Amino acid sequence: MALRLHALLARDGVVADLRRYYGIGLPPGTAPYTGARFEQLAGGGDRPGTADRFTADDLIAVQTLSVTVPAPVALDLLEGPLGERLHTLLRAVPADLDLVDADAGHISVGSPAARAWELLDDAPGVGWVLAGKLLARKRPRLLPVYDRVVRCALGRPSGFWSALHAALRADGGALAHRLAELHWAAELPPAVSALRVCDVAVWTSHHADGHPCPY
Repeated sequence: MALRLHALLARDGVVADLRRYYGIGLPPGTAPYTGARFEQLAGGGDRPGTADRFTADDLIAVQTLSVTVPAPVALDLLEGPLGERLHTLLRAVPADLDLVDADAGHISVGSPAARAWELLDDAPGVGWVLAGKLLARKRPRLLPVYDRVVRCALGRPSGFWSALHAALRADGGALAHRLAELHWAAELPPAVSALRVCDVAVWTSHHADGHPCPY
């Protein structure tokens, strides 16, 4: 997967795609992608005071990535036992840790992050894509956005969190350095994490190609 990522992040136009996505330097009247607000809406999902609880702002934020939390699950997240169980788990997931600096135990099977993902994935009408986006909103530096387009682009890796963690740490952190370079070159806002740079760069490339492989 590291080789695929390096190739995608080295392609011509990646900086322009990032700037277009986030609405940087666009002509007047040209709108950025709605996903540009995902990590920044209402101060971010990891902002102090609400980092360990799902809020209505988080439910709106994931809609900018073209997914919607089913109403019964949304109410459970905000007012019910699901929200309380996730609150307990999120308190054990660092909000200030980047994936490249994390230990494997932060994201391995049985970790608080993995258990939170399982709870969300099992909720009626949620599934793995929405579960990942909800957690990426709460821990944007540690947990990546991951959808069918990105999965297709990267060859359908198993254990995506662990695979990405290994790719970021390989070759002395070369991939992490490349993401930092792209963040700087595209003049992205500080709130945009390295993981989102990676996600947007891969997604825009593969989406532009028509997402040619099956889900």
